[in-house]
Amino acid sequence: MIHKTAIVDSKAKISEDVTVGPFSVIGSDVEIGKGTKIQSHVSIIGNTKIGKNNNIYPFASLGNDPQDLKYKGEKTKLEIGDNNKIREYVTINPGTNGGGGLTKIGNNCLFMVSAHIAHDCFVGNNVILANNVPLGGHAHIDDNAIIGGNSAVQQFTRVGKSAMIGGMCGVVRDIIPYGIAHGNRSVLQGLNLIGLRRKNLPNKEIITLSDAYKEIFKNENLTENLKNLSNEFKNNQLVAEVIGFIEKDKRRPICTPFSK
Repeated sequence: MIHKTAIVDSKAKISEDVTVGPFSVIGSDVEIGKGTKIQSHVSIIGNTKIGKNNNIYPFASLGNDPQDLKYKGEKTKLEIGDNNKIREYVTINPGTNGGGGLTKIGNNCLFMVSAHIAHDCFVGNNVILANNVPLGGHAHIDDNAIIGGNSAVQQFTRVGKSAMIGGMCGVVRDIIPYGIAHGNRSVLQGLNLIGLRRKNLPNKEIITLSDAYKEIFKNENLTENLKNLSNEFKNNQLVAEVIGFIEKDKRRPICTPFSK
C-alpha cells in the first residue's frame, strides 16, 4: 500500500506488497523487495536496491550523495539485504568510483537511531550499530559485530566477526574477530566470550582460542608471535580466522592490548 501523500517515481521497481508511508519519497532508480515496510517521511533515492522484509523508520535517508568531496555525481550503488531494521534518522550513502562504487549491507541487521553508514562501506549479516554510531567511508564490519552507542569507526577500519565495541569509543584500529574493545581510543580488552558461548561453540574450541589469544598478544611483536604459534593453535578454525584477519592487507594497524 502506498499512501496518497507519498511521492513514488513511476520508474521505481516496487513489489506489490511493499508499504510506503505518508510523505515518503522514492526515486526513479530504486528497487524494493517484497514485504518491506517504509514508514513516514523516508527518503530513498539514487541507484538503491533494497531486499525483502525490511522495516525502515521515519526520517531515514538512503541512497543520497556520498559525503565525499571527490564525488562528482557519478552513478554508484547502494545494496541492502533482507530483514533489516533501519531506525529513525539513519543515513546510508552509496559508493564512490574511487572506492569500488558500492556500499553493501547484509541481512538481519539493526541500525539504531542516527547511525550513519558512509560510502563504500561493507556491513555483513546480524550486525548491530547502536545509537549515533557513524561508520567512516570504506569501513568493513563483519557478521555478528556489535558497536556500542556513540562510538565512531574511522574510515578504512575493519571490525572482525562477532567482535564487540563498547560505547563512546573511537575505533581507529582494526578489531580482531571475537575481540572486545573499548576506551576513549580503542584498546583490545580480550575476547567476546559471551558471544562465543551464545554461538554454541564447544568449550574446547573457545579455550584453544583463549590460549592462542594470550600467545598472539603477549607483547607488541605480533609478527614474531604469529610465527611462533604452535600447529595446534594454527589448526583451530577460530584461531585461523584471527590469524587471517591480522595478516590480511590492511589500511589500519591492528588494535592490541597495548594500543594507545
